[in-house]
Amino acid sequence: MQISFIMKDGRTRRIAAQEGLSLMEIAQQNGIEEIEGACGGGLACATCHLYVHPDWWDAALPAGEEGVTEEEEDMLDLAFDLRKTSRLCCQIKMTAALDGLVVAVPGARTGW
Repeated sequence: MQISFIMKDGRTRRIAAQEGLSLMEIAQQNGIEEIEGACGGGLACATCHLYVHPDWWDAALPAGEEGVTEEEEDMLDLAFDLRKTSRLCCQIKMTAALDGLVVAVPGARTGW
């Protein structure tokens, strides 16, 4: 499985992703410094903020949810450069359904 991270400079990093890990864990294991994850995935900060490509938005939502949970929304209010497709990547678990997922780090110019 793979995830594509769009970086601030516009380049894309394709990373092998292990099922069951959060995107935050995957990013940290692969040296994506823009994804800090200061709280370790405890939903207590916004340092793992990223943008989900609109084509992947529904697939990346929590199971059974029509949108982002209220708790995640509260933390996103603290994020830099918040956009319509902003998520905390500690809240996105890698599954086979997300193989090929495209995300961008904060500050990346995406056009979406």
